[in-house]
Amino acid sequence: MSSNEQVVVSLLSNLALSFDGAVLGVALAYAAVRSILSFTSNSSALRKLRDAPSVGVSDLRSVLPPDDSSGSDDSATQPQPTEGRLVIVRGTVEPKSVIDGSWKSLKPNLLVTQETGDKAVVIQRTQTCIYNEWKGLFGWTSDLRTIFGRSSRERESTTVRRVPFILVEGGRWPLSDYVLVNMDGSRHPLPLTTVYHQLQPVNASPYTFLQALFGHEYPVGLLEVEKILPPGKDISAVGLCVMKSGIPEIKSCKDLPYFLTEMSKDQMIVNLALRTKVLFWSGVVLGSLSIGILGFSAMRNWNRWKEWRRRRRDQEEAQRAAAAEDADALAASEDDESANVPDGQLCVICLMRRRRSAFIPCGHLVCCQSCASSVGRDDSPKCPVCRQSIRGSVRIYDS
Repeated sequence: MSSNEQVVVSLLSNLALSFDGAVLGVALAYAAVRSILSFTSNSSALRKLRDAPSVGVSDLRSVLPPDDSSGSDDSATQPQPTEGRLVIVRGTVEPKSVIDGSWKSLKPNLLVTQETGDKAVVIQRTQTCIYNEWKGLFGWTSDLRTIFGRSSRERESTTVRRVPFILVEGGRWPLSDYVLVNMDGSRHPLPLTTVYHQLQPVNASPYTFLQALFGHEYPVGLLEVEKILPPGKDISAVGLCVMKSGIPEIKSCKDLPYFLTEMSKDQMIVNLALRTKVLFWSGVVLGSLSIGILGFSAMRNWNRWKEWRRRRRDQEEAQRAAAAEDADALAASEDDESANVPDGQLCVICLMRRRRSAFIPCGHLVCCQSCASSVGRDDSPKCPVCRQSIRGSVRIYDS
């Protein structure tokens, strides 16, 4: 583990264990809530998948409501449904140009990959820049940049090209039955096939040595990957299907984790059910841990608060006892002041009251009780006569 990673781990561990683990408990509670919310959404998606019919392209029209857009004039004044019905359609990928009914169908409108020349309806090209991991002789500068800032350079860039495509019944010609795939607004992963994967080294520049010496990152390689969705591939489309001008069109549903996939309905249900179980038990375990840690933290802090209250009460009682002693000393000194005191028996500090307290251990009887108590409360109490350190004073009573 590098030095910057050790610093980050130390900071995170200290933060997580602060307040007797209260921060860690809150973080686990947040993770538990997220797991439960994900479990709820996945459970809803699982129910929708189980209820959705799985049909072929040729049987799709039988499960969809009729398209009234080309009907009578009365239907034109009524609002048309925009959501459609959730269905699972299994078909073969073909470009939309094969059913256009023009000269374009003789030469389908397809994309061609840059490196291999493969034809596809969707091409995804990713370029990832790989940087060095050596920290150099002055690597602490990169550690500071890692902790307090991020590199402004993009490490990965992805470009996606696609042409309109449809799903048809595999092996059936002419293509009278098809469904148009609407990719607008879809963020779901696509069932792409990798056709090109190559790591190319980056030539060193004249400044590479200085960058390496001072721990600055510099590129050492470029990873290029091309993935395609080729025509003729059998996939399943899961989404909302509607009839538009007599043509079925399917689009993605945001509540479902799938849109275009190679899995069948049974495989999707098994996969989603397993994910739902994992999320459920993760939420239960994380929630139990968070409750235990937060309960332990609450009890520890409650005991600490009670201990602070007890110490505070003891201090207040000690202060009240000291105040009572001072009051007694003041009352005794007032009694002494009322009598005539010879000069040789006056307190050497106030010169007003009778000498009543002897210091320990020196034994000098030179102060009244009030002044002796004041001297005893000093940080380093000393006898005003011999300057010896004293441990306290004792009141002397006449027989």
